[in-house]
Amino acid sequence: MTEPISIDIWSDIACPWCYIGKRNLEKGLEAVAGDDDAPEVNITFHSFELSPDTPVDFDGDEIDFLAGHKGMPREQVEQMLANVTGVAQKAGLEYRFDLLQHTNTVKAHELLHHAKANGLQHEMEERLMSAYFTEGKHVGRIDDLVELAVEVGLDADETRQSLEAATYLPAVRQDQAQAQAYGIQGVPFFVIDGQYGISGAQPPTTFESVLRDLWSKRGQSEPEPETAAAV
Repeated sequence: MTEPISIDIWSDIACPWCYIGKRNLEKGLEAVAGDDDAPEVNITFHSFELSPDTPVDFDGDEIDFLAGHKGMPREQVEQMLANVTGVAQKAGLEYRFDLLQHTNTVKAHELLHHAKANGLQHEMEERLMSAYFTEGKHVGRIDDLVELAVEVGLDADETRQSLEAATYLPAVRQDQAQAQAYGIQGVPFFVIDGQYGISGAQPPTTFESVLRDLWSKRGQSEPEPETAAAV
């Protein structure tokens, strides 16, 4: 039996381009699903914190954060957010930066690992990103995260216990160490079959091309394992 293509994605649920990249990958997968010999894939999300020093309860909105914390002029921030909102719309996402509650995401990453252990990582990733970017929900506090976890089918008590004990914090740190080893400095970053490194929210056609190329080679002699130059 042909082995599925592995897609490892480093992302942060508070990264606007990561949600767009996720949607573009999904559209690419939808396109190749119609092929006579459609590629099979296994997708795994990995943790990456863009702003690990952010407080759980940040006092201000996204413009305040980027203008103050990152030292960017407010007009530049507003223009940048308007641009990414437009790109998100083309991907089918309605970003609401006016509602967004900036927060620390380490607990959200722990929750994703908890969800992975229970077979619900993809559902949890989608729920967290939607909650953060389109609904203005808080994704940094345990109480709020437990509520979102229950929505995708996770047990409330088990989830709370996991988050309070930081059970999966070592797994988060392991993901981050692997990102550093790969030289990943920005997200989203996709490592496909350990051979291709794709950086940024690339269009669906990019994923289509890579997946079709890799799948077509599955029946041929396997090359020696190597890491893509971009990784």
